Amino acid sequence: MSLYASPLFNPLRPWLDRLPQMPDASAVAELAEQFPIHAANGQRIRFVPPRPDGLVYECRIWDSGEVETRPDNWHDFFNALVWLRFPQTKIAVSAAHMRAMQAPGEARGTTRDALTHFDECGIVVLSSQPELLELLRNFQWKELFVERRAEVIRCMRFVIFGHATYEQMLRPFRGLTAKAVLYEVSEAWLEMGDSEQLAAVDKLLAADLISGRYTRPRDFQPLPLLGIPGVTPDSEDPAYYDDTWQFRPGRRATAKPAA
Repeated sequence: MSLYASPLFNPLRPWLDRLPQMPDASAVAELAEQFPIHAANGQRIRFVPPRPDGLVYECRIWDSGEVETRPDNWHDFFNALVWLRFPQTKIAVSAAHMRAMQAPGEARGTTRDALTHFDECGIVVLSSQPELLELLRNFQWKELFVERRAEVIRCMRFVIFGHATYEQMLRPFRGLTAKAVLYEVSEAWLEMGDSEQLAAVDKLLAADLISGRYTRPRDFQPLPLLGIPGVTPDSEDPAYYDDTWQFRPGRRATAKPAA
């Protein structure tokens, strides 16, 4: 079976189909030559071996367009592919890191922590039915993924952005969780082709990151990935969602009502 059999790899599939099933940094660098990306300051993005000069990772991207990419490394391999799939968003993440580092007292803080959380583990959830998003937001996993499973399949889309999450999906494990942002979209949006949808996601995410919408790690919604229909055969059994260690009630559901 392919390493990339899960439907959650679909955003990267056009690139994965061009590459061997191994983290080939040279092949990715060649792809970047065929599909050039230019940062906000005009620098062309290139994937290069790590440089032993002590320059901060984000600063190197901003100054030269060079994204350090370790050979034979899954984490960096998926990072490069996310750059190719979501270039506007990756540019926005890089620029937001630079702005945060330039702010007084912001060598590291909640803004950069939030950016890193999403860059590593982010997922975008879109639906034409806002009530489905509300069930997810309120940790009502069984109602969402069992009682309304057919609607989830028909009216929701799950798009992984985080490169660490793609790496983890090579060997998914119980409790694997991503950090989600939720968007309501139209029925017409769901009818677009995959490439058009992903380009729209890239534009939407980039605009929100540029606007400073997400500034704290808690701005993101936890989403247990193995609960998404089609990701594991185990989820076809409704009892699968009784596992409250994996499908936790969440901070909102467990909070005590105000006096």
